[in-house]
Amino acid sequence: MAAASTTRRTKDKNNLNMNSKRAARRRAVLRTVHDVREQLNTKNGYRPSFQHELIMMYAKNRTSASLAIPLLLLIVGAVSTLWAPAFQTIGWIAVATTAHVIMLMMARKFERLPQENIKLPAWKRRFFIGDLISGLIWASILLLPTDKDINYLAEFHFAIMLIAIAVSTMLCFTLPYNTLVSALPISAVIIFTAVMNAETMDMTLSLLAVGAMFFFLMLANRLYRSTLAMLNFRMEKDYLIAELEQAKAISDESRRQAEEANTAKSRFLATMSHELRTPLNAILGFSEIMQNEVLGPLPNDKYKEYVDDINSSGSHLLNLINEILDLSRIEAGRYKLNEEAITLSYVAEDCENLLRLKARSKDVTIRLDLDQNLPKLWADERAMRQVALNLLSNAVKFTPQGGEITMSVRKTAEGGQYISVKDTGPGIPEEEIPTVLSAFGQGSLAIQSAEDGSGLGLSIVQALVQMHDGEFDLKSTLRVGTTVTATFPPSRVMDVMPIDNARGRGRIQIQRAG
Repeated sequence: MAAASTTRRTKDKNNLNMNSKRAARRRAVLRTVHDVREQLNTKNGYRPSFQHELIMMYAKNRTSASLAIPLLLLIVGAVSTLWAPAFQTIGWIAVATTAHVIMLMMARKFERLPQENIKLPAWKRRFFIGDLISGLIWASILLLPTDKDINYLAEFHFAIMLIAIAVSTMLCFTLPYNTLVSALPISAVIIFTAVMNAETMDMTLSLLAVGAMFFFLMLANRLYRSTLAMLNFRMEKDYLIAELEQAKAISDESRRQAEEANTAKSRFLATMSHELRTPLNAILGFSEIMQNEVLGPLPNDKYKEYVDDINSSGSHLLNLINEILDLSRIEAGRYKLNEEAITLSYVAEDCENLLRLKARSKDVTIRLDLDQNLPKLWADERAMRQVALNLLSNAVKFTPQGGEITMSVRKTAEGGQYISVKDTGPGIPEEEIPTVLSAFGQGSLAIQSAEDGSGLGLSIVQALVQMHDGEFDLKSTLRVGTTVTATFPPSRVMDVMPIDNARGRGRIQIQRAG
């Protein structure tokens, strides 16, 4: 039954892991399908969900330059008075400022609108037309009539072109087409002027103008791609945060359910221990009276055999209940250690005395290898007895007739102490060791031989050793035997101090090492 329970728990755990992996794969597939669908629904190759953010960034760029652009227009207009009539320059400044104010109002309106009320294609067309008009306005300053003969006019025009393209690049890089239409008119005017005056103008400026236009367009494209990558990374981060929150919610719910199950288990064990102990005490007490024939002899030998079976079964059930309660208290952190200075060798010797008759009945020899000079150990004597008894009883149970068991208590190389039990039994297959060490776990040998046991002995031993800051180790070889060792650290070994002669009291002081 215990093996079936272990197998069922293993299957449940495997099913849970498989379901978790399937759920993760489904989430990944759904996200991939969603992403591909979004990319297929746009002509620009980026997610439609990014369109609003890109236009919002464009609008914020516009509003952040609300004062810088008019100042730049005044500077450029003032410089243009060197070759153009003043009234035309003032008119250009007024037109350019009006276009800037209109674009600024549209940008602020876009920022204030709720996302669900925004029609993105319509707004993209409005901003596209606005940038086209702005580009034409910037180009028109180069077409103002020249009423003065000044040197370096081509250089002035080239500088204005660089300023216009740089401004459009910084403001419109999140909308690539807007960058193009705002930079193309002024560049076209420069190139057209250079071509028309090729005989009188230096073509170096024309080549520089073409190069500058392509440079700023490439810069705008690079900024655009960097922005898309940043938005992509942010979206992935949001996905991860959402998945972490979901995993945390699932973990919290699982922990809550585990706590409720643990509380229910503790309540059940507390109730059942009382309900089971009461009839068990009656069964054991009356069966012992009948075994000893206190009230008179039993008329039938078969009855005596049945009484023996009843008593042994009741004892086995009581031991099982006690082991379950002990393990439950340990897992719940309610097992209190009553620590004191004990001699581990004496504990091992007492446990050997208790199991000597049972070992002789199976023709099994128990050999003690005890170091009687070891210092005392700071531990719970009842827990140490339970550790030694569980290890020794397991060895007696599975060692065949004629076998030998060696129980050792020695000092470790680090200064600690250990108790080990080595038998010449059939051993445990390596793949079954985790099962044997788990609660209610039994190996194939225990199942085949139908040995009495709940599979809790080694689990209790491990827990008790860990409560004493120790280490538990099980090594087994098929057809050779098994060695189980419980090691306790040097910090639990007591040091014997010399006699306190200074005070003249002639007593021995004991303190913990480490």
